[in-house]
Amino acid sequence: MHVDPEAPNLQHPTSNMRVEIITPDKELYKGEATSVTVPGVDGSMGFLNGHAPLITVLKAGDVKLRTEKGEQVFPVKGGVVEVSDNTVLVLAE
Repeated sequence: MHVDPEAPNLQHPTSNMRVEIITPDKELYKGEATSVTVPGVDGSMGFLNGHAPLITVLKAGDVKLRTEKGEQVFPVKGGVVEVSDNTVLVLAE
């Protein structure tokens, strides 16, 4: 199988996504992560690089990021998450 080294690999699960977690008071996180897990109102949801665009409501729980430094956890009281163009934006309470 021939792979073009110049072709973008948007579906590779270890590729990084841009992530921002923002509250009304401050920015909790801005950087990159290989995966993001959020507490959706219908259950836990996980995002990897190349995820389809999505906007959904969050319930109280933990936003979990897998980064180069390991897993980072940010408790939230609720909010909204938007996934678009390999960017995960969490507007949290």
